[in-house]
Amino acid sequence: MTPFHVAVQVRDIDEARAFYRNVIGCTEGRSADTWVDFNLYGHQFVCHLNPALGRNGRIASHCNPVDGHAVPVPHCGVVLEMDECERLAERLRRHEVRFVIEPCVRFKGEPGEQATLFLLDPRGTALEFKSFKDIAGQLFAT
Repeated sequence: MTPFHVAVQVRDIDEARAFYRNVIGCTEGRSADTWVDFNLYGHQFVCHLNPALGRNGRIASHCNPVDGHAVPVPHCGVVLEMDECERLAERLRRHEVRFVIEPCVRFKGEPGEQATLFLLDPRGTALEFKSFKDIAGQLFAT
C-alpha cells in the first residue's frame, strides 16, 4: 500500500484534534500552531487552520445520487478491511456521531458491492469509510 496525503481546512485546531483523535481514533504526528498531521489508517491526513472560516465556517456541499443515496461532494476517505470498518462504525455510534449516510451496503449483488458510511467533521468536511469483502477483486470492478 502506498500512503496518500490529504489536506483539509479547519476553523479550529483544537476542535480538529478532538474530533480526529478522540472520535475517529487517529494518532497525531507532527504539528504546529496552524496545522496538525494525523495518521488516518496509515495515510497522512493534515488539518490546516484557515482563520477566515470563523466559528461558523462550514463547507457547503453538493450531493450526487449513488445507488439510492445522496452522496456528498466533495468527500475523502479510506478503504478499510471489513472488520476495521465495522469497528469504526461502532466507535462512531458510541460517540453519537450523526451519519450523513448510515452504515449500509451499496451495489448489493453487483460488481463493486461495498459497505460504506458517510459523516461530516465539525467543519462539514464529508468523510467516507468503505470496505469490500475482497478489496483486490472488487475495488475497481466494473
